[in-house]
Amino acid sequence: MSEIIHGFLNAVMPINLLASLLSVAVGIMIGSLPGLSAAMGVALLIPLTFGMSTETGLIALAGVYCGAVFGGSISAILIHTPGTSSAAATALDGYQLTLKGKAKKALNTAVISSFGGAMMSAIALYMFAPPLAKLALKFGPAENFWLSIFGLTIIAGVSSKSVIKGLLSGAFGLALSTIGMDPMSGTARFTMDSIYLLDGLPFTATLIGLFSMSQVFILSEKKLKKSLRKLVDDGDEEGISLKELKMLLPTILRSGVIGSVVGILPGAGGTIAAFIGYDTAKKMSKNKDQFGKGCIEGVAGPEAANNAVTGGSLIPTLTLGIPGNSVTAVLMGGLIIKGLQPGPDLFTVHGKITYTFFAGFIVVNIFMLLLGLFASKHFAKISKVPNSVLIPIIFALSVIGSYAIKNSMFDVAIMFVFGIIGYFVKKFGLNAAAIVLALIIGPIGEEGLRRVTLMYPDNVMGQLFSSPISIVLITVSLLSLASPIVMGILERRSNR
Repeated sequence: MSEIIHGFLNAVMPINLLASLLSVAVGIMIGSLPGLSAAMGVALLIPLTFGMSTETGLIALAGVYCGAVFGGSISAILIHTPGTSSAAATALDGYQLTLKGKAKKALNTAVISSFGGAMMSAIALYMFAPPLAKLALKFGPAENFWLSIFGLTIIAGVSSKSVIKGLLSGAFGLALSTIGMDPMSGTARFTMDSIYLLDGLPFTATLIGLFSMSQVFILSEKKLKKSLRKLVDDGDEEGISLKELKMLLPTILRSGVIGSVVGILPGAGGTIAAFIGYDTAKKMSKNKDQFGKGCIEGVAGPEAANNAVTGGSLIPTLTLGIPGNSVTAVLMGGLIIKGLQPGPDLFTVHGKITYTFFAGFIVVNIFMLLLGLFASKHFAKISKVPNSVLIPIIFALSVIGSYAIKNSMFDVAIMFVFGIIGYFVKKFGLNAAAIVLALIIGPIGEEGLRRVTLMYPDNVMGQLFSSPISIVLITVSLLSLASPIVMGILERRSNR
């Protein structure tokens, strides 16, 4: 207990508070720009932390991480351009709220939900780190395969208009995920003899193309007919009310738990957590028909979940040295540079530093909440920018963001290709979010299944169905598939 108190006293020292404020502001800016990821922000900041104390440096890295995850929702809500991949689910309802003149309400919902989810993960970080980290160790190839199957069942939930079109979108995403080298044999697949595709499709460029460049084409078409942005109410000053906040509380708490658990699982990440949070929010909502049309629950669910991943992903990173995602992998590098080896020593030998970092995690999220609420009225003004100005801005950000990842014009070309694909995806009523989800989950499931078949060639089915964790994942997958049908039946009976 003394170390926890000492950690909070250290975290509120002036230098650490200043580091928290500045790093969160930088993180929000990075996250809101398409193509600049949280991992990139943390990596860029590590050299700047060399001159800082260990505690201050770690708090600054946490500030960029948390700020960037929330920042991705800003552009997702205002211009339908997710700043980070984990904000793709937020764009589904967030942008629709903007079109209705409720940009400020959507942004307030996003930052409050982000804060709530982060606080839920902070509780997990303090109380459940050792036991929950042990659970992650039990995830083998079979469990990863079933985890991916469970993720794919969510496609039915995120496809509000047509489950069939959603499944077709998912199948297309799975097909795209096979491009690159075979995960087991190293054989090139569907690369068209291009060395640039050996690692698969450049994910960020693909994401920017599907969501951002396609939006440029859509807005350009609307500009030729009638500006869609004129639907935005110029008098938007309405934030989130106390009544609405109370209504969202169960969604925030539920998604916070989901995100914390998903964050612990190595490789799962904020994108999967966000879609699970969105899907669960929709299934538990009394306003299911409003999802996809501008529902604040559709913003709260994914935002609470993807921000809860920030704390959850730190649990296996700090206790076991197993990064929960790419950001914590970079952050773990920062720990090692500072002479801190992830493992039990962090909680014994270096306990004061670790608990200062935990307290700093809470402080940076408080600053994120304050900055988000204060600046939301200014962010919301972006929604009033006319298409003639907005189109070239999104176009420039898309090109710069795609190029900045690897300094490669090939990524820019891929972005344009998927911009065209994304345009037709929207025109035919398919689901870009389902494509992204399948593109992420596909490699996880394929590698898990291939490992099982190689390790147990004579007992594949036995291994797939023997683990208690696998049985639980199979059960929740079946429930996820059945729940839309059951909910539909119950809703029809209720209407009668």
